[in-house]
Amino acid sequence: MQQKSEPNPGRKSPKLKRMGLHERAAARMRTMIIRGELPPGSQTQETKLSKELGVSRTPLREAMKVLAAEGLIELRPNRSPRIADIAVEGISELFEALAGIERLAAELAAVRATDRDLARLRTLQTRMEGHHRNGKLDEYFAINGEIHNTIVRMARNTPLREAHETLISRAERARYLALGADRRWSNSVDEHADILAALEARDGDAAGRLLGAHVARTGTALLEVLATSKPKQTAA
Repeated sequence: MQQKSEPNPGRKSPKLKRMGLHERAAARMRTMIIRGELPPGSQTQETKLSKELGVSRTPLREAMKVLAAEGLIELRPNRSPRIADIAVEGISELFEALAGIERLAAELAAVRATDRDLARLRTLQTRMEGHHRNGKLDEYFAINGEIHNTIVRMARNTPLREAHETLISRAERARYLALGADRRWSNSVDEHADILAALEARDGDAAGRLLGAHVARTGTALLEVLATSKPKQTAA
């Protein structure tokens, strides 16, 4: 629960406020980019974004620097920043790496997860299936990501978690686009059910194999979507 800011003077207050502003702006812009509200290749309109996000230009520019470091925005000298294209050439390698990390995570999680961990995962699965039935892609995507992150945390391996956090941030937009395909969305639900069943059975080999294949198929689905929907889109 967020605490209300107090009017007491002090050096730290402006700095904390500024960081909060640009972090919130970056989070909102990240979501807009992932969901296609700010489409690939489009130029950012600073005045419009400042008004929409409720921040001044300074924190907005700081937010863009954060997103540029994540590969979501291109900063160009003497020109407006643009939303980066999805780097098609790196998709296979990115999802290959993610598949390997999540496969290992599932193998470890099957052994190390507590009963409470698995109960939480079951709750998330139930909520995700409900969003699928109701056709709520944004809500489904949020829970889907939480499930993947939860499995990685259940592995209780800090270097593995840190490696996953680094890569998953680069794959968010790609994952959302892949799930936009009706067939992949439905298949993803069924695959997650099988992964959860393997984890609950404490079958590390099956859980790892299923999750690794699930992530790899998402990468393949994305390449198919890009090939059919935007043939001109290439790596930035």
